[in-house]
Amino acid sequence: MGLREIALGGIYFSPLLLYALLGVFFAAVLRTFLHRWLGPRILWFEAWFDLALFVIVTAVIAFLFSLTW
Repeated sequence: MGLREIALGGIYFSPLLLYALLGVFFAAVLRTFLHRWLGPRILWFEAWFDLALFVIVTAVIAFLFSLTW
């Protein structure tokens, strides 16, 4: 399972924190690429698009980490 707590200095961190940080980074990179490729007029409702992209990327990262552990 990929959802095991990570102990750093006696403090336990949820792996979802790491997944969310990776999701923010990859969603920002993907958003920049999509805006340059498709243009900002096609991707309207930017806040909803950013949120949906973050959720999808974070879910994919969590799924991939669960396969490797």
